[in-house]
Amino acid sequence: MQPRSRVEIPEQTVLVARAAFPQGSVAMFARDELGQVFADEQFAAAFGVRGAPAESPGVLALVTALQYAENLTDRQAAQMVARAIDWKYALALELTDPGFDASVLSKFRARLVEHGLEEQVFIRMLAVLADKGLVSAGGKQRTDSTHVISAVRDLNRLELAGESVRACLEALTVAAGSWLATVIDVGEWAHRYGPRVDSWRLPASAAKRDRLAQVYGADAVALLRAVFAPSAPAWLRELPAVQTLRIVLVQNYYITIDTRGREVIRRREADTDGLPPARSRITSPYDTDTRWAAKGEDLFWNGFKVHLTETCDDDRGSYTPAGQDERAEPADRKPRTPNLITNVATTAATVPDVKATTGIHQQLHERELLPAEHYLDSGYPSAEVIATAATTYGVTLVTPALLDQSAQARAGTGYDKTAFTIDFDTRQVTCPQGRTSSCWSPATQRGTEVIVVKFAGTTCRPCPAQAQCTTAKRGGRQLTFYPRDLHHALAQARARQTTEDWPDKYKLRAGIESTISQALAITGIRHARYRGTAKTHLQHVFSATALNLIRLHAWSTGHPLQPGRTSNLQRLDLALAA
Repeated sequence: MQPRSRVEIPEQTVLVARAAFPQGSVAMFARDELGQVFADEQFAAAFGVRGAPAESPGVLALVTALQYAENLTDRQAAQMVARAIDWKYALALELTDPGFDASVLSKFRARLVEHGLEEQVFIRMLAVLADKGLVSAGGKQRTDSTHVISAVRDLNRLELAGESVRACLEALTVAAGSWLATVIDVGEWAHRYGPRVDSWRLPASAAKRDRLAQVYGADAVALLRAVFAPSAPAWLRELPAVQTLRIVLVQNYYITIDTRGREVIRRREADTDGLPPARSRITSPYDTDTRWAAKGEDLFWNGFKVHLTETCDDDRGSYTPAGQDERAEPADRKPRTPNLITNVATTAATVPDVKATTGIHQQLHERELLPAEHYLDSGYPSAEVIATAATTYGVTLVTPALLDQSAQARAGTGYDKTAFTIDFDTRQVTCPQGRTSSCWSPATQRGTEVIVVKFAGTTCRPCPAQAQCTTAKRGGRQLTFYPRDLHHALAQARARQTTEDWPDKYKLRAGIESTISQALAITGIRHARYRGTAKTHLQHVFSATALNLIRLHAWSTGHPLQPGRTSNLQRLDLALAA
């Protein structure tokens, strides 16, 4: 790479672009207002100091951002570089510049992922926007997630078994074809694994499918034993396709010995043998990061999740766009600050939303963009998440907390946990009748530290309020609660959501749905373009960068984004009501 300082736009390109786009465009805005975001120097770690000159990484980063802003393929993006006037303006190219080959974009993305620079442009953009006063710590931010469908096709368990063997054979054929021909019958295996394995080619009857599943399992065992034999080249064992086949075999098959001493390879049955949990089960040999997940009763998908966090303050900005008079009155030159995406997290499809909250706070803390109030979808965060947000990062989570699930609380009668007084210093609990607990025992339940408190049976049985407190026939009332900090954090969160103004305050969270809708319509964020978590995350980060560019351009030109749809029937209803 040969870093370039800010290159001047050719005069002819400026004249033509200004004439063609008198109001500017997203590409031209990116050049004029955020040109420093796409500097070459930030990518120096991904390039060497010797060799042929590379395409400018800053230019390629800007092309990638604009590519997502218009939801283009690599080939379409390369064509836009060659023929779009505003893109040539943004890239400081001559009008006659032919651009570059589309394959350069794919190589550029691979280089970013390889060197961990997939978030570099996004982080640089946030830093520039912070300098301009458009994003800052404090204030309000909101987060929600949406599903992302993987770039590989969905496979059932039979297809997965066959495709895993086929993928391993393809890799071994390329890596050590001569060796492979000595350990398998190439003709027979080519007939079985030559075409891809899919339901259209599989037998229809259940008996034949079961038999084919056994054949796939036996072939997998035979192939792996040949690879791990002492006579085989040791480096073959390190091939990713071989490692994937091993995992798929373990997750889907049993190898047992029958009463006659014969080896039996059979497929695992979910009801009798059990299967690994969805969070660890491979769903495709071509993308080992994808996972099957479900949300509600109707949504099932194989892929990932993307969590988007954006600002949602109503404060007015302090940034004056180019071309506007800085001496103008604030109300004239500064529309409301746009909602900008501050964090993007890509996780496995099986990760609950609230599990990503602490990681999001950590990333926002590193960027000095932590909000004072963080609005989340109703995921019922645990006490640990609530306490960590408050004590470690100083963030108040505005989201429904899981209420007391005791029988008394659900019924709304009797003594629930709030009726008891907990003294953490003396390690005692006092009931509403003034009796104290007899046992205080720290414990761990489902990986979480809790405290179990018991009242003696001799204390509870003669109590006149026993019917309101416990139905235990033997022993007394038992309570389970969190340690001091977690208990207080959860109690405060529960108290906040019982106030009268809390529902109106929480309505602010719903605005994130429009961001997800915009990301879906403009960047196609729900469909992964690439394989693997790293490259899918790169797609999501550049999608967020593109959305920020679009919103900033709309804000700077005084053209708000399109409001929600209103049907003709709704308009008529409003007219009649008026």
